Amino acid sequence: MTTGFEERRQESAQDRIQHVLHDRPTLGPLAVLLLAVIVFSVINTRFFNPENLSLVLQQVTVIALLALGQTLIILTAGIDLSAGAIAVFSSILMANLAFDAGFPGVLALLLGLVFGTLMGAVNGILVTRLGLPPFIVTLGTLSVFFSLNSVVSGSETVRGSDMPAIMTWTGETIPIGSFRLTYGSIIMLLLFGFFFYLLAHTAWGKHVRATGDDAEAARLAGIRTDRVLLSVYVVAGAVYGVAAWVLMGRLASADPNVGTEYNLDSITAVVLGGTSLFGGRGGVIGTLVGALIVGVFRNGLVLAGVQVVWQGFAIGLLVLLAVTIDQWIRKVRA
Repeated sequence: MTTGFEERRQESAQDRIQHVLHDRPTLGPLAVLLLAVIVFSVINTRFFNPENLSLVLQQVTVIALLALGQTLIILTAGIDLSAGAIAVFSSILMANLAFDAGFPGVLALLLGLVFGTLMGAVNGILVTRLGLPPFIVTLGTLSVFFSLNSVVSGSETVRGSDMPAIMTWTGETIPIGSFRLTYGSIIMLLLFGFFFYLLAHTAWGKHVRATGDDAEAARLAGIRTDRVLLSVYVVAGAVYGVAAWVLMGRLASADPNVGTEYNLDSITAVVLGGTSLFGGRGGVIGTLVGALIVGVFRNGLVLAGVQVVWQGFAIGLLVLLAVTIDQWIRKVRA
């Protein structure tokens, strides 16, 4: 029989773990990533081949960029279901401006980034000015942007060979021994570093977290929460625009038929990375780890010969586990 003293000691240990995970939300995802790498390396020795690790990083680059923008929004207790649609539509706009309209590649890219930013601004205006829930707003704009995507593209793919080289430059690689690093992955890593600094060391970053933690308390403290929210959606739209450029490099084309799973994968990466869906807690480094977890699991399950339907099943279980742990961590006692 467990004594009262032993029960209190056990509860104290649980409390300590709870506090550690609350204060350092990246530790849990890092442990999961490390465990996944070890397990899949044991299952199939090809997993640790430099060529395969290169493929994993290339596969997660677009998702990681979308998850980066998604993290900013989720930190404010919002959500963006239109992230993938904005990225795909931006890529189609870039490609068609260059291919059909004859715009110089650099100008087409810049205009695509502007349109991505504007689409993010539309979401932000609907949330802040009309007071609509982010879930409903972005669910609606998801359908709008995907429909516009089909209209603009005519459901036709623009091949990379038909576009200026700058459009697919992000897919070119730098060999590091047998490992191949794409320029798109470098851009992704630089953006993660930039936003890590913004969130950790600037007033804007602190306002974003404060707004997500308690919007009313932040407003009473003098923070212009509506402006903060609008800026987050605008910045996220710009990041999705960059993801569109990287996507074209990854596919060596602009394909209007991709991206149906991007929204779910980006949210999955954020949740697995330890960012709370209730706002205020988490960060971009955890999101990068979460994106790598998604990539490692998908790649490792393929090498293990697991059918596609069970791959989705495994990722779904991971998400449910991550949300359950997040709920437990949020109950931490001061």
